[in-house]
Amino acid sequence: METIDLLARLQLATRRHGRTLRFLHASPALSELIAFVGLEAVLPVEPGRQAEEGEDSVGVEEERQLDDPPV
Repeated sequence: METIDLLARLQLATRRHGRTLRFLHASPALSELIAFVGLEAVLPVEPGRQAEEGEDSVGVEEERQLDDPPV
């Protein structure tokens, strides 16, 4: 329950600052946990998109080169 307590406190802090907390690409386990404890109305989870053919489904959506070379 420490995870849910932390997430609820984070949501409360973001609301106090006029912000919104959303969970993008949350794991099914996290989505189920939030729903299980009845907090899906205050801890919104947005489903991730389906991986396209030849694309890895772990959450990396785009690859690009950094502007500055390593030192």
